[in-house]
Formats: sequence, structure tokens, C-alpha cells
Amino acid sequence: MSSTAAGSPLARPQAAAVETPLRRFISEFAESRLALFGLGLFLLIVAAALLAPWIAPQNPYDLAQLDIMDGRLEPGSRNGADTFIYWLGTDDQGRDMLSGILYGLRISLSVGAGSAILACLVGASLGMLAAYAGGRTDGLIMRLVDLQLSFPAILAALMILAFLGKGILNVVIALVVVEWAYYARTVRGTALVERRREYIEAAQCLALPTRRIIFRHLLPNCLPPLIVVGTMQVARAIALEATLSFLGLGVPITEPSLGLLIANGYEYMLSGKYWISFYPGIALLVTIVSINLVGDQLRDVLNPRLKK
Repeated sequence: MSSTAAGSPLARPQAAAVETPLRRFISEFAESRLALFGLGLFLLIVAAALLAPWIAPQNPYDLAQLDIMDGRLEPGSRNGADTFIYWLGTDDQGRDMLSGILYGLRISLSVGAGSAILACLVGASLGMLAAYAGGRTDGLIMRLVDLQLSFPAILAALMILAFLGKGILNVVIALVVVEWAYYARTVRGTALVERRREYIEAAQCLALPTRRIIFRHLLPNCLPPLIVVGTMQVARAIALEATLSFLGLGVPITEPSLGLLIANGYEYMLSGKYWISFYPGIALLVTIVSINLVGDQLRDVLNPRLKK
């Protein structure tokens, strides 16, 4: 019998799998089936939005494809040319609701994610600067944060859009202005703790440039809470954009988002034509809930002290 056979005293034990931080993160995140469901649902929504030009029965931005005679048709009705079925009905302009929702998701997700990323860049940079510089710089930045957080987000966004006017870019600017303070406060609190650690003192003793210390050593250790806040802020930005569009100060009518689709059917709710607002509202609700499910689990995984 071979000396390396099973049960031989010379047999080498199998090496245990190395547990990397990424594997540990995936394992802890997968412990919540609800979070996995939320992640899968969100990825499905993103895929549907990206593939909208190929899977949507109609291009809701193309006025040549809209027929006012097809307006307010019930779900399951056929269009005038009898080429496809309006599975979710149509709005008052003859726009297929399924197509409008798929294209509306593209705008809602892009505005929400884009504004969250820009707000994160601005807020994280100012928060890191406040924590590292201290003194008057810290005091000035944090007073701006307190001033920003003292205003209701929807009121501040309405004031900005009343001045700038409608448009996707203006909506993104308004959302960045009302969101950056959350990132700044989160990063500052984490950076103040990390700044007192030995690796920062060692970097300062080596006379490394301040920019390198902040962005190469301090910022990476502030990422976990930043990721959690960023995830939640994406959902919040999508909800704010929908609110602004519902109030008529968001995206233009030629590029309907979910909020604008809901607004288009609001006046018909009491007349029995519920589907014009109901289905976009369900799409908005499912999108926000799926993001929040992922964000809740990220919070528990990246900050174990908050686990229930």
C-alpha cells in the first residue's frame, strides 16, 4: 500500500480554505435570504431598465409611435394597429404603460445613482478635509453641514429647481446639493477615529504628502460606512426625484420618469383608471424596497455592532 494512502500516518492533511475578507463579506451577506432576494430583484430591475430599448413594445419618447386614440386603454387591450397588446394599459397620451415604466426606470435609476455618486465625491472630500485639517476648517465645513441638514430636503430641492428650471441635469444638481451633507458627516466621524491610529502617525512621520495620506491611507478605511450611506442615499434620491417630478419640477414631460408617470394618472384615479398611476407606483416601491433590503444587510455586515 502507498505511504500516502488514506489513513496512513504519513498522509498530509488537506489545507483549509483561506478565508479572505471578500469571502467573509459574501458569506455574511448571504446569511440573509431577504437581502439576497432584494439584491436579485434590484439586479432584475437594472437589467430590465438597460434592456428597455429591446424588450419594450414601444418607444415612449417617439411621438410618432403614440396615438391619442389609444389613450387610457385598459390593461390587456390591443393597440389600434393590432400589432401588440398593452399588458398594463395606456396613459392619457396613448403611451404603453409597460414601455413607459421600463424607460422611466432608466431615468430614475440614472438620476438616483448619478446624484448619489456625485454627492459622495463632494461630501466625502469635504468630510475628510474637515477631519484631517481640524480647527477652523473643520468648524466651517461642519457648520455648512448643519445648515444644510436643517432644511427639509424636498423644500431645498424645490427652491433650487424653481431657480434652475426643469431638466435631468438640474435635478441631479439639486439632489447633490441636498445629499452631500450626509456623506460629509459620516466620513468625518469615521475619519476622526482613524486619524488617531498608528498607521496615520507613521505616514506623517514619513513626511508623506497630505493628499496621499488622506486618499491612500485614510479614505480606504472610511469606505464601509460610506458604502452603507451611499446605498441608502440612492434609494432616497430615487424617491426625491419621483416626488419632484410628481410636483411638476423634475424631468421634462418628453422624458417621463416614474414620478411623472404617476403624476399623469393622478387625476384619473377616482374615475376608475387606476392603472395609469398604480403600476408606475408599484415599480417605484419595489425599486426602493429592494435597495433598502440590500442596504440594511450591508449595514449589518460592515458594522457588526449594529447587528440585531
